[in-house]
Amino acid sequence: ARKTAAKKMRGQRAPAEAITLVELTADTDFETGLTKERACFLELRSTAECAALRHVFFAERAARPPASVKAADPQSLDKTVVVGGGTMGAGIAYALMQSGSAVTLVERDDEAAASARARVSGLLDAAVSRGLTSADKAAAQLTSMRFQAGYDDLQDAGLAIEAAFEDMAVKKDVLAALDSAMPDAVLATNTSYLDIDKMAGWLADPSRLVGLHFFSPAHIMKLLEIVRGKASSDMALATGFALAKRLGKLPVMVGVCDGFVGNRMLQRVREAAEHLLLDGAEFTQIDRVMTNFGYAMGLYMTQDLSGLDIAWANRKRQADKRDPNRRYSRVQDEMCAAGRLGRKSGAGWYVYEDGAKPVPNPDVAALVEAEAERHGISRRPMDDDAVLNTLLLALINEAAGLLGEGIAGRAADVDLVLVHGYGFPRFRGGPLFHADQIGIATIHEQLKELEAGDPLVWKMAPLIEQLVAGGKGFLDQDAK
Repeated sequence: ARKTAAKKMRGQRAPAEAITLVELTADTDFETGLTKERACFLELRSTAECAALRHVFFAERAARPPASVKAADPQSLDKTVVVGGGTMGAGIAYALMQSGSAVTLVERDDEAAASARARVSGLLDAAVSRGLTSADKAAAQLTSMRFQAGYDDLQDAGLAIEAAFEDMAVKKDVLAALDSAMPDAVLATNTSYLDIDKMAGWLADPSRLVGLHFFSPAHIMKLLEIVRGKASSDMALATGFALAKRLGKLPVMVGVCDGFVGNRMLQRVREAAEHLLLDGAEFTQIDRVMTNFGYAMGLYMTQDLSGLDIAWANRKRQADKRDPNRRYSRVQDEMCAAGRLGRKSGAGWYVYEDGAKPVPNPDVAALVEAEAERHGISRRPMDDDAVLNTLLLALINEAAGLLGEGIAGRAADVDLVLVHGYGFPRFRGGPLFHADQIGIATIHEQLKELEAGDPLVWKMAPLIEQLVAGGKGFLDQDAK
């Protein structure tokens, strides 16, 4: 039990204490055991770990729609449509089906529709093998779902979710077809980065578009970013919240920007990690530091799992907007161009061979050294504390920017997104809870030092200056 707890609950004190108390039952009398248990409880109750867990617990319960959205009547979700049957679309359709909704999955042609059916069937087979459902029920559910090419006979559904390829031209064609085929429904986009306000402008009635950003795998991950566009109606947003409740998701309402809350913060911490690599850290060190902090998986192992080509496509999309004066690492671009896309290609940051434990890719070191030389950087070893602190400061500063811009409504919302969508350890409470534990004055001082070294990358969010001046923390803002 201790080995399991040390591996799966790394960095947490409470699980080890619980095991110790259970062990006492073998050779300790009842009264003595109760006394020790009470003393342990009182001690743990005052720890930062306990405070963090309480923070997340209450933040989850406070994740509700605003009053105007709560007062609106959502569309019926008894019949729904999903456009796109790839990994994400199939997962969304599966989740809807499990909630009792009659689902139609739309693809571009019969072959793609058949592939989508096979993906949903695979999810059902996995559920049967895990004992979550019976084979008969799974077969009946698959039969009940419609898979079709084209947009015929969709007008009775109350919600359509497009989960098509992450490309504006593709999204435009899909939304135009849905606008015509489903004139009364709420239309939702599952985009991870693209401009929802621009998409809304393509519709006859922009108010019926809302962003519903699911996280992969969509039928498992609990977080749902509900993206409020400038024109999104309360009814459209209420439908998003009703969907979250029906699917058992945790809804967090966010505003429109590139990447919304979660992916924008992910982009920033990836950039910070890339700069650490050029400065002298090792990618294996960064992964180790993150898992020691409490992440289930480090940044680079996670990238290999999801595929390096996804972020590469996004970087290419943003290339013409990139500030030429901002330090940019080409290491990942070169890896992708060479076909090193992660686990699915057999190699990325790590090398993957059948039946073997992943090992660091020896080719990465030369790429990093060459890129550092191109930037005129003499790489020097970095200690683990400096690496961790830099990654956390990147998250905290970006989160402060999101709050200041109104993209995120509450500090607790940011914490929920990072805990439920990006693996930030729950027992740390989220990046902004953690920042308050460190102290806003300390955060300010450390960011000032980084800003002096690179004022473009480390420009301090104005909110942090305001909090320091007022002697407040991030969570004090939520109490207003």
